[in-house]
Amino acid sequence: MTKTATCTYHFLLMNWYIFLYYYIPNIGKGEEKLKEFHDGTRWKYLTILNLLLQAVFFGVASLDDVLKRISGRKDIKFITSFRDLLFATLAFPISTFVSLVFWTLFIYDRSLVYPQGLDDYFPAWTNHAMHTFIFPLSLAELILRPHRPPSKKLGLTLLVTCILAYISSILWRYAKTGNWVYPVFAALSPLGITVFLSANSLLVVGIYLLGEKINQWRWGATVKPWVKKK
Repeated sequence: MTKTATCTYHFLLMNWYIFLYYYIPNIGKGEEKLKEFHDGTRWKYLTILNLLLQAVFFGVASLDDVLKRISGRKDIKFITSFRDLLFATLAFPISTFVSLVFWTLFIYDRSLVYPQGLDDYFPAWTNHAMHTFIFPLSLAELILRPHRPPSKKLGLTLLVTCILAYISSILWRYAKTGNWVYPVFAALSPLGITVFLSANSLLVVGIYLLGEKINQWRWGATVKPWVKKK
C-alpha cells in the first residue's frame, strides 16, 4: 500500500472501532431483557474490550503514519515501536481469539455465548462487526505492513499478564455478583471451568506465536525482534 493509502486505511479503521465501541454497548439500554448486558461496565466483555483495543491500535498507527509524513519527524522510533508492540502482543492475538472462540461456541451451541433472543436487539451487522470482521482486518494489517515484534520473552510476558488480569476480573465478578459474564461458564463444573480457561489461555499464546511466524514469513529480515543493546 502507498503511504497515503495506509494512512487513510488506518484512520478509517480507527473511527470505525471508536463508533462500534460507543454504539454497541448502548443498544437496548432501556430494555429489561438486556439488563444483564448492561449490568456493570462495558469492560466485562472481552468483545467490547477488543473494540477499544483495536481503536487504540489503529489510532497509534494513524499517529505513526502522520508523524512520518511531517518534515523533520522521520525518527519516531518510540511511536513505531509502541505500535508494533501493541499489534504483536495484543491487537492481533485478541481479535483472532475473539473471532475463533465466539464462532466455535456459536456453531456448537449459541446459547453458551450469544442467546438467540439477542437477535431481536442486535442487528446481524453488529454481530459480524464484533466477531467476524475483526479477524480479517487484523490479518490484513499483518500481511500489508511489516511489524517489528518485541522479544518473545517480553511479548509473552505482556500477553500472559493481560490474560491473567482478565481471568481474574471474570472470577472476581462472579464472586461478587454470583453471575458469570458468559453463559458457557454456568454450564461447566469447577474442573471444566479450569480446563476451559487453561485451554483458551494456551490458544491465545498459540495465536501470538502464529502471528509472529506469519509476520516473519511475509516480511523476513525486516521484522527481526528487538535486541537489547549491551
